[in-house]
Amino acid sequence: MTKEEYLALTEVLQPTIEEIRERAYMLHESVNQRYDGVHPYGYHLDMVADSVRKYGHLVCVSEFDILPLFFGAYYHDSIEDARMTYNDVKKGARLFMNNEQTAMATEIVYALTNDKGRSRTERAGDHYYQGIRETPYAPFLKLSDRLANITYSFTHTNKTNEHMRNVYIDELPHFLEAINAHSDDPRFGLPEEMINDIIKLL
Repeated sequence: MTKEEYLALTEVLQPTIEEIRERAYMLHESVNQRYDGVHPYGYHLDMVADSVRKYGHLVCVSEFDILPLFFGAYYHDSIEDARMTYNDVKKGARLFMNNEQTAMATEIVYALTNDKGRSRTERAGDHYYQGIRETPYAPFLKLSDRLANITYSFTHTNKTNEHMRNVYIDELPHFLEAINAHSDDPRFGLPEEMINDIIKLL
């Protein structure tokens, strides 16, 4: 799909994407979740969705996959941080998509949900990354999430962000390999353009 085709289809779907966005905003507001302690969590969700809009044409193979991509962007933390279950996410996705799209969107969100663990390493271990590598579009959305967090940490100054800059720099080689499915299927791809943008930031 060309960038022009992708953006045109995204524009047609914009009313539905906006409704998905508003519901995700309300969900995270309902659990009082903040981003960096100061922003509504939707601030982060919009940054992830911006990457879907900017780079999505590099991985999207069908117009029917656009809504699952945006749903994944807006709901990727809903199980982990907003007390949703797998079935809650599935029920929410069904409001906007057909059964096949709903299944894809729900699997993306599930794949991006950290495992239970006492540390960052335990929560994002081998099992977690395997699930990402095996789920269409999950590697791309995980990369979108990481790009959003890196961009924020390098443009906002406080002790937490300064610490996370070093974490992201140290983690990058392992992170990229861990989410790389090494597949010829674009749905599992990691756009080189995105990786280059991350490297420039770091």
